[in-house]
Amino acid sequence: MHDYEELLAAAEPVTWADVDENRAASMCYTSGTTGNPKGAVYSHRSTYLHTFSIMQADTVGVRERDVVMPVVPMFHANAWGLAHAGVAAGSAMVMPGPDLSPPALADLIVEQKVTVAAGVPTIWMGVLPLLEGRDTSHIRAIPCGGSAVPKALSEGYRRVTGKPILQAWGMTETSPVASVFTLKSTLEHLDEDQRADLRATVGMINFGLEARIVDPDSLEEQPWDGVAQGELQVRGPWVISSYYEDERSPESFTTDDWLKTGDVAVIDDEGYIRLVDRTKDVIKSGGEWVSSVELENEIMGHPKVAEAAVIGMLHPKWQERPVAFVVTKPGESLTRDEVLEFLDGRIAKWWTPDDVLFIDEVPKTSTGKFSKKDLRDRFSDYELPTS
Repeated sequence: MHDYEELLAAAEPVTWADVDENRAASMCYTSGTTGNPKGAVYSHRSTYLHTFSIMQADTVGVRERDVVMPVVPMFHANAWGLAHAGVAAGSAMVMPGPDLSPPALADLIVEQKVTVAAGVPTIWMGVLPLLEGRDTSHIRAIPCGGSAVPKALSEGYRRVTGKPILQAWGMTETSPVASVFTLKSTLEHLDEDQRADLRATVGMINFGLEARIVDPDSLEEQPWDGVAQGELQVRGPWVISSYYEDERSPESFTTDDWLKTGDVAVIDDEGYIRLVDRTKDVIKSGGEWVSSVELENEIMGHPKVAEAAVIGMLHPKWQERPVAFVVTKPGESLTRDEVLEFLDGRIAKWWTPDDVLFIDEVPKTSTGKFSKKDLRDRFSDYELPTS
């Protein structure tokens, strides 16, 4: 075992190489939730600009006095750029290593007095109960992304730590941070329930990037009115323009260099982006759209539910119908009817899942996202109930 400070003291001076800023600096692969992973190459320039972006006060605001713990792995878009931003700012860095179990992470947060801890929702679901009654006053921000953050989870952290989840959005293709929630000063009058609803958005697009929503059928840009929805598209200096040696590149980009994110979203007149679903996960039932994300968030609001994933199953009349896959919390029991009763009044009647199946765990990708592709494969022979 080597001592970090001793290694630094014994190090020889280094002459930094003068390289072209457009030269490739690193490459990460997408998690492959909808197909084979694709390679995204980041240049020195794009990495440098992305680092500035997440050091901005209205994004993550990484600074010298922070103790940063990126729970998100380095292979997941360079740990969301926190490994670069922490070094750039001079922050203390806490690298969790191979033990990402909830007890180990909770202990690190408390013992190392972590101020910024970033990870996907499935990580924070396990850590939350282990922070109860412990000193977490040092926590400044809990950035979370990779998939939608359930309102119940965010509010759980606000209750226990005093800080709600800081929801962010991005993709491997966007280096990855492209938007981060922050409450505008003009919205300070909102009460806590209204703020919680607003925190369910992924915030506003970061300075330096552009965003738009486009109807997938007409290809027309949609208004920012909080109602119209379409595919979220982005472009900017830290958004890739193609995949590494991949023939699928043209289908993911428009002719005017916008990245087709595959996320369905609405944007309100304040500029807040609300993700509705993935284009490949949204459920088409009787000609109308059902948001699997919103259904999942409502189900995970049940006090006995640990995880929930919703997918569309083929239906002879309605084309597709939603089916919920639910994981209960340890020691809890739950029935199909109890879940459906909980949803009554919280969602449109026709959104009600045709079935609720209980499983031990929702399958996940290497980066901790729900893998609905694996869920569909596992239940490919499942038939919807006839009544």
